[in-house]
Amino acid sequence: MKKGRGIKTLIIAVVLLCLVLGYYYYLSNKKSRDAESNVKLTATQEVLLRNLDNNYPPTPREVVKCFGEIAQCVYGGAYTEEEFQQLAAQAKKLYDEELLANNPEKQYIENLKWDVDDFKNQEIVISSFSPSSSADVEQFTQDGYSWAQLRCVFSLRKGTQLASVEEIFLLRKDETGHWKIYGWTLAEDGKGTESVK
Repeated sequence: MKKGRGIKTLIIAVVLLCLVLGYYYYLSNKKSRDAESNVKLTATQEVLLRNLDNNYPPTPREVVKCFGEIAQCVYGGAYTEEEFQQLAAQAKKLYDEELLANNPEKQYIENLKWDVDDFKNQEIVISSFSPSSSADVEQFTQDGYSWAQLRCVFSLRKGTQLASVEEIFLLRKDETGHWKIYGWTLAEDGKGTESVK
């Protein structure tokens, strides 16, 4: 009879010990999850966390939108030199192979730095951007390739002055089915070409 009570007491002690350890584990993990959720990422860090190799934008509009987010960080965000290099590499993942071939790595980085420095010297930032709606994307086939053309309006800010610039993007679908930026140019129809200089 005493032996039966001893076993019951042992079982109850083990169950209580498991409950205490389980509760401790729950509390310790809850604190670390709360600490992780309180970490605020910068816009630059959010853009850099995007895995374009595994989760490439599916439409021409989404590609231009992704490019706009990168440009907004490069031309107005806060970042380290290492993050600048990573942003440049992230943008290059959106570029067509011909655009990449015409912009060797060293020249591309130098040109981008010069352009960013010019914006900073004039205290101009890209405050927002707006690509054409999906319905306004023009798609066509030429020379055996699928092409897409769309517009994107970049809103620029210098102090309290605002202006906009409209760019026309040309994209080409590569052999893996991804839309890549073939190039872009300033819209020549007079829309959105005011200067903030």
